[in-house]
Amino acid sequence: MTLVFVELDPAGEVTLTSAEALTFARTQLLPDGGAATSREVSGPPSGSTEAVVIGELSDSAVEELGRLGVGVIHHLEHPDLAEYSAAAWAQAIVDVTPESGTLLASGTPRGMELMAHAAVRTGARMAANVIAAAEDGLLRQVHGGTAFERLRLDGDLQVLTIAGHACTPEETTPVTPEIIAYDLTVAEADLATRVQRTEVEAADDASGLTSAKSVVGAGRGVGSENGFAEVLELVDHLGGALGVSRVVTGLGWRPHTEQVGQTGSRISPDVYIACGISGAIQHMAGIEGAKTLVAINTDEEATMVQRADYAIIGDLHEVVGAVNEEIVRRRG
Repeated sequence: MTLVFVELDPAGEVTLTSAEALTFARTQLLPDGGAATSREVSGPPSGSTEAVVIGELSDSAVEELGRLGVGVIHHLEHPDLAEYSAAAWAQAIVDVTPESGTLLASGTPRGMELMAHAAVRTGARMAANVIAAAEDGLLRQVHGGTAFERLRLDGDLQVLTIAGHACTPEETTPVTPEIIAYDLTVAEADLATRVQRTEVEAADDASGLTSAKSVVGAGRGVGSENGFAEVLELVDHLGGALGVSRVVTGLGWRPHTEQVGQTGSRISPDVYIACGISGAIQHMAGIEGAKTLVAINTDEEATMVQRADYAIIGDLHEVVGAVNEEIVRRRG
């Protein structure tokens, strides 16, 4: 069994990196593993993908985990676990971890800390920042991603962290996860270090996005944090606003106040131009009020393209760049 620690964002939704870790577990680990007993392995054993969640579990998170192929959710909730405590959280995870298989998390600061604690407490071998798994071993980033290392882990239980953005989240045939709750006991010694207070900065005003008559949307297709030049120029030409997908904010390319979707802003512009956005369910929920939908995408089968009133199949940088040039030409 492969058990994935899943982090939730402040809105109670599955974080992007946890969705990536679940996809990695389902697509790279399970198909390549063998039956699990004491052995030297390149990856974990065949079996199911299960999730462990600490704290409040929303219905929308359960549904998303089901779409990501999770059959069982181990739900750990206790007053002493309401605030983050690495030792207490790690022990709670260890308490539901199988003796054989794989325990993993995304390579976030919290995921790295918890997996390190879990590896020590179980005596398991650990590999951090894994980016691929194959028959000849696990491949992981070292030296800040400037080099790679291939290794094999022995033992019945392996502990991994998955490097951020090692794969793209992919949903599969939806299932209804079984939710297992536990009667937990938290040791006082494990609570010696824990979060006492969380302060949230005031959010920027998103009213410009929600009231804009024209919105240009940007998704993963922009390519990088520096790939917004053409899109922002088009926003300026139209006198509109920029809206981005959850993937973009999850990657840290743009602020959350620009996010459109179920956990972002819901908009109803006269025209929404979606550039490089595939059209995830959560994003589509945020643009239901758009009167005219234009999609620019290289994938003609993308949901956004199929739902659009008008679609242009091509690289968004080339297409939007050409549109900007034509606007400038016509305006003299």
